Amino acid sequence: MTTLPERLLALRQERNVSQKSLAREMGLALNTYVRYERGEREPTASVLALMADFYGVTIDYLMGRSEERP
Repeated sequence: MTTLPERLLALRQERNVSQKSLAREMGLALNTYVRYERGEREPTASVLALMADFYGVTIDYLMGRSEERP
């Protein structure tokens, strides 16, 4: 099963965007986003929703609970 950090990295790379610009776009501290992508910290439900909306995917997809992308 794919994990949240793997999905975050893959989605960010698909958009060809840096961690810094992504964190700024989402209103997160860079260090916080980096920790999400490394699996050192788990986002809150509201941050998961923000990420899912940003990437145009479901929270289940982000969490690795679904392989289907909208």
